[in-house]
Amino acid sequence: MIGRIALAAFAWLCLAGAAQAQGFGQRGGAPGDFDFYVLALSWSPGFCELDGDRTRNREQCAGGSGLRFVVHGLWPQYERGFPSDCGPSGRSPSRMAMTEAEGVYPTEGLARYEWRKHGTCSGSSPADYFRDARRARDKVVVPPALAKADSDQSWTVLDLERAFVAANPGLRTDMMSVSCKRGVLQEVRICLSKDLRDFRTCQEVDRSGCRARELTVVAPR
Repeated sequence: MIGRIALAAFAWLCLAGAAQAQGFGQRGGAPGDFDFYVLALSWSPGFCELDGDRTRNREQCAGGSGLRFVVHGLWPQYERGFPSDCGPSGRSPSRMAMTEAEGVYPTEGLARYEWRKHGTCSGSSPADYFRDARRARDKVVVPPALAKADSDQSWTVLDLERAFVAANPGLRTDMMSVSCKRGVLQEVRICLSKDLRDFRTCQEVDRSGCRARELTVVAPR
């Protein structure tokens, strides 16, 4: 029995060490020291369909909100893995800084969480980070078929990526990924240069996308 426990502990340590070596979710890090950004655009109807019963999501998922793509986050990223919680202690943004997040994130709580986990790694002030999230969001054009969707749709992942490519000059399918859960669209993640001027390749993000053959794009309720 003791031998099995020791073996299991050793295996866990090996896995943890491998994950750390690859840079997945590295806690801490030097603010501003990263390779590129990932803009995560959450498809609100799909998120609410599967996870909207959580109390903290009531504002986002209230009936008739009509939300479509909303900013989940703007994430500093390494070529392999990403930094998080870069501190110092994720100081809380001021009320003035939070005004920059209005209309970008679906809730104030999410904006504050994203600042603590990801914004502190950007090297920017809270206000500048939220302004950058707005700039990144405004750079991406949502394909008309999704911007005006009023009924559930069925897409392949490749066709969904191609629709974004067609709507955004300079974007390619290896510069983004589509995230799904139980066959329902959750997010579109798009990779951007640190100055947010250009789309850029991101192999790890691209490979992490949805593996479903088809996915459902749930319409706003």
